[in-house]
Amino acid sequence: MKNWIASLAIISLIACNQSQPGIKVRKSDITESVYASGIIKAEKQYNVYAIVNGILQKAYVSEGDYVKKGDPLFLIENQTTTLNTANARLALELSAQNIRENSNRLRELELPLNLAKERLQTDSNMYVRQKNLWDSNVGTKVELEQRKLAFESARSNYLAALSRYRQAKTQFETEYRQAKNNLKINKELESNYTIRSETEGIVYDILKEQGELVNTQGPLAVIGRSADFLMELQVDEYDIVKVRKGQKILIRMDSYKGQVFNGTVSKIYPIMNERSRSFTVEAAFNDKPNELYPNLTLEANIIIQTKRNVLIIPREYLLDEQYVYTDADKEERLKVKVGLLDYRFAEIVSGLDTSQYVYKP
Repeated sequence: MKNWIASLAIISLIACNQSQPGIKVRKSDITESVYASGIIKAEKQYNVYAIVNGILQKAYVSEGDYVKKGDPLFLIENQTTTLNTANARLALELSAQNIRENSNRLRELELPLNLAKERLQTDSNMYVRQKNLWDSNVGTKVELEQRKLAFESARSNYLAALSRYRQAKTQFETEYRQAKNNLKINKELESNYTIRSETEGIVYDILKEQGELVNTQGPLAVIGRSADFLMELQVDEYDIVKVRKGQKILIRMDSYKGQVFNGTVSKIYPIMNERSRSFTVEAAFNDKPNELYPNLTLEANIIIQTKRNVLIIPREYLLDEQYVYTDADKEERLKVKVGLLDYRFAEIVSGLDTSQYVYKP
């Protein structure tokens, strides 16, 4: 019985050793890369947002329409703003009438000013005449003083009327400028209710329907150029320091299974997304697929560096990233110096040669 158990143990050990055979250290190329996931975006793709709240009154475009920069896309209900603009226009027209030379408001002030001026001229002439008579010893001093007081009173009345006229004219001119500014402001506010395209391109999606409530937080549509597409990648914060503009990338997409496309890093956004702890990296296709659509998902490997004809072993044969087993019984482990690592292989800088075997831990 004991011999049978011992024999079974030996067979099991042999089977175990056979199930985990050693592999020979070999030379090959190894590439270090950074993994990234992302989506396809049309060039200059952006979400259309409203800058005012309201009800979507009209959509001027549909999905698939081509638009130019500045073309109207949506109209938000703006009855109050329209009325305010109309009132501002009426106020401007009224102010424009008031500053005309023959306006009713100015004529109302010119009449007492002209009367005061005529009265001043009359009283001035009477005072001068009485003064000349007094110099010729004709008349009384009381008459002279009366003429003088009348002249001074007429002069004060004229200056007061002139001041009122000038103040009113300045006020009318100020009101006119204010009315012009108010109309301009209301026109700008009214224009905010017409959402226009910021670029030329295709309307890929419309996210609101007529009659729905619109606010400044939710997008109304997605627009972008259809001729060119780019990749928007998310790179982990631990890997971003390795990424450089101009590095090559390998792209795989579910829409093109089994195919690998080439691209190049074109832009690195220098701020981290605090939620995902990742950085946004843009890349361009070197060999673009025949058909692309916005928001297609992809996976990519950004090539950091490649070493040619170096010693490599499968990465899973490493123990604690610095040891390997060199015997089937795993009784002897050897410390090695590791170089580049990719998702499958590890470069062995020193500690092994091509004559040796390593065993999976």
